[in-house]
Amino acid sequence: MIVREATEKDIPDLIDFQLKMALETENITLKISSLTRGIQRMFKDPTKGRYYVAEEKNETIGCLMTTSEWSDWRDGTVLWIQSVYVVKAYRGQGVFKEMYAHIQQLVNEAPDLKGIRLYVDKSNTAAQRTYQQAGMNGDHYMVYEWMKEE
Repeated sequence: MIVREATEKDIPDLIDFQLKMALETENITLKISSLTRGIQRMFKDPTKGRYYVAEEKNETIGCLMTTSEWSDWRDGTVLWIQSVYVVKAYRGQGVFKEMYAHIQQLVNEAPDLKGIRLYVDKSNTAAQRTYQQAGMNGDHYMVYEWMKEE
């Protein structure tokens, strides 16, 4: 398995994965047009975030996106992991673990990067177990949100 930064050629897989992830984890059907524009805008402006994909035998089997948060407390940037998806047939085989290790290595190699965070739906216990097995903890924060209706 290899993990690499995604390129524009990966957009069809990223769209497919995000549609499936939203439906599976939050029972939300995303608007394909909005999702497509959102992913394309990120590739045009990498300050918005970066996608990473996991591949095995030239098949894309997983993805995640990172976004940046400035931390005044740490005088550096914390990467947020978002939009995690692993193809069902490959779950439980260490795909997220490999993608997470890739992001962790990026953080360890860059002095300005200080850590990694993610959020998970409270009911997604399978994902929570996966993140705990990767060495993350959910001890410190609870995330609240408000989203404008479209």
